[in-house]
Formats: sequence, C-alpha cells, structure tokens
Amino acid sequence: MSAIQLTPAQRKIHRAEAHHLDPVVMIGNDGLTPAVLKEAEMALNAHGLIKIRVLGDDRQAREAMFVALADQLNAAPIQHIGKLFVLWRPRAEKERTVDEERMAGPRDVKVLKYSSRGGQRPEVKTLRVLGNQRLTSGGQVKRAKPKKISVKKRTLG
Repeated sequence: MSAIQLTPAQRKIHRAEAHHLDPVVMIGNDGLTPAVLKEAEMALNAHGLIKIRVLGDDRQAREAMFVALADQLNAAPIQHIGKLFVLWRPRAEKERTVDEERMAGPRDVKVLKYSSRGGQRPEVKTLRVLGNQRLTSGGQVKRAKPKKISVKKRTLG
C-alpha cells in the first residue's frame, strides 16, 4: 500500500488535472527496470502529477506494476485505465534564501545621443542606472514610483 492515501474527491480532482497530460514515462516489455523507476522519480519531482504508459499486454502484470510503482515511488495511485497509469506526489517546496540586505544592483547603460545635424557621429554616454530607476526612450533616468498600498493594508500593517 502506498504511503499517500487520498479521498475519492481528491482523487477526482487529480484525475481531472491529469486528463490533458501526455505520458512522460514509457514502460517497455522489460517491465519495471531501475531506469524506469529513476525516470518516474525524476518526473514526479519535476511535475508532481504524471502519466505513465505501459506497452505490455498482460493485464495482471500491469496491475502489479501500478501498485509497485506507487509503493516504490511513495506516490498516490490516482488512476489505471488500460495501459495508462496516473500517479501523484506532492512537490517539495524549493528552498529560497531571502537576503534582506540584497537590492537590485546598479548597471551601466550606454546611451546614444544623435546630433541634430545629420552627418556627425552620435555622442555615446554611459549612465549608471540603480535598481529603483529606469531608462526612458529619450535617454532620461527616472525613478520608479513607490508602490501604492491600499488603505486597509496601511491600517493593518
């Protein structure tokens, strides 16, 4: 039995989400090989909800594969229709380190200023644009406007 137990309502939701998916793992006539398990593991880590196609014709062997896949991958068996399996496992949250001191750094931008007389070379200016600034099409540096906060959020925060 797999580690993840779902209610019929949860299973129904995942079935609906998997309807439009294409199979990402194919199981050949060799059955569950370590390479197939590795691919299914990688697909579950990347997507969470996957479809697997089995190419063998033996129905009992497919049912055994479906249960074995769910157990070995610690995934919830969602659906088994014909030669298609649908498995789900919650995706792990990616850890992001938040650095409070880090802001968008300055960047140097080259601006070409063309002369009003036609035959002269354009003047090249290098401008330093900070993280809260932007460069307009005319070559002007403008500050970003402060983000507006609603009245409700101001009173709560």
